[in-house]
Amino acid sequence: MDERGGGATGKRGGFGREIEGFKVFVVVGDNKSHVGLGVKCSKEVATAIRGAVIVAKLWVILVRRGYKIGKPHTMHCKVTGKCASVIVGMVPAPRGFGIVVARVPKKVFQFAGIDDVFTSSRGSTKTLETLSRFAS
Repeated sequence: MDERGGGATGKRGGFGREIEGFKVFVVVGDNKSHVGLGVKCSKEVATAIRGAVIVAKLWVILVRRGYKIGKPHTMHCKVTGKCASVIVGMVPAPRGFGIVVARVPKKVFQFAGIDDVFTSSRGSTKTLETLSRFAS
């Protein structure tokens, strides 16, 4: 399975000093219908990446794909999902339109093997975590 990741840094206070931590998001998939998303927090980047890869491989799910003619290339039907305050609708697209979505969820769709899909989202889509979790 291929792996790709991103991350964010954050600071929290602790008795007069700031403690820095890292939150890492990793997507694993085989570009054929299986995809997993892993999230891990740690004080060190390498530890967070290793932990996120393990979590992503444990949470691999099967994504149903659909098509009219030829090989499967899109979603099988309209789907609506919710994660925290983000509500996302995904609609099958004709062949050749591509993945019409933001940069972060686009990677999740690519690792799932979906080539054509339309999406619309509402809510706090600025946060990396909720936007990436809705797609998986």
